[in-house]
Amino acid sequence: MPTQNRVPPGQRLTDRFPVLHYGQVPRFDPATWTLRVFGLVEHERVFRYEEFTALPTTRIVADIHCVTGWSKLDTVWEGVLFRDLAALVVPKPEARYVMFHCEYGFTANLPLDVVMDDDVLLAWKYDDKPLTPEHGFPLRAVVPKRYFWKSAKWVRGVEFMAQDRLGFWEQYGYNNSADPWKEERYA
Repeated sequence: MPTQNRVPPGQRLTDRFPVLHYGQVPRFDPATWTLRVFGLVEHERVFRYEEFTALPTTRIVADIHCVTGWSKLDTVWEGVLFRDLAALVVPKPEARYVMFHCEYGFTANLPLDVVMDDDVLLAWKYDDKPLTPEHGFPLRAVVPKRYFWKSAKWVRGVEFMAQDRLGFWEQYGYNNSADPWKEERYA
């Protein structure tokens, strides 16, 4: 596909991977780190880091787009497909939304049908190396078809919900849908 067909309106290409986040980079202790998957599921789970990274992995190549205007093409990620994680916990029929809970109380919300796409990961590798702490290590959501703030860093919980709730950035005026092709930047 030609490059111009891969860059949404209002975006510019970069070869860099800018670091943007609110607050400090959290410390990671593999002995105490857990990922809790809960809410409207048949089987709530709590994974230790070694358990989670032992699950079957998927490698994707995806274009990513930041609300600040940069796009980076052909980024390489590795982790657990969200839909594979969902199959382990079995969402209840009334589950329609997901909230990623992250360090420092940060959250990111998305419709369940969006995160069940074939390119949405909970990733711990970028460009065939472990993520750096600044980019979300030990675990980051990767949701390529939405602006990158929806690809939450430092994920510690995944909540399945019947009703949508605004995430951190959405509470501060960012668009709830975050589709870069529709330039859904702000509410």
